[in-house]
Formats: sequence, structure tokens, C-alpha cells
Amino acid sequence: MDKVIRVRFRDRTWTFDRKMTVKRLLEEVGLLPENVLVLRNGTMVTEDQHLYPGDEVKIVAVISGG
Repeated sequence: MDKVIRVRFRDRTWTFDRKMTVKRLLEEVGLLPENVLVLRNGTMVTEDQHLYPGDEVKIVAVISGG
């Protein structure tokens, strides 16, 4: 398993080599928590949960319409 957190959002990819919360990750990549969903290894996670090296993270934009 990789020793980095691999993060994908649209056509962008980031890697981080340290443990962090989902909230911290979103701050570092410049995304607002209310605009996205975060999946860790295929399971949705909340802002207060931790991400660890080896995790695969996918960020999905929330789209609303009316």
C-alpha cells in the first residue's frame, strides 16, 4: 500500500504524506465542505474523521438544482 493519501477531484490529484482530518484536507486543497462529498476507500466520511497514508480519497462536487 502507498505511504501517501492519494486525493482525486475532477481532473486534479494531490498526495499527502501525513495523517489529517477531512476538514484539514479540504482547507489545503481550497474546497468548501458544504460543496463536496468526501469518499475514503469508497465510503463517505465526515469532516472530523481522519485520513491516513494509504487511503484513496475521492472528492465529489455536490450539485443542486431547482
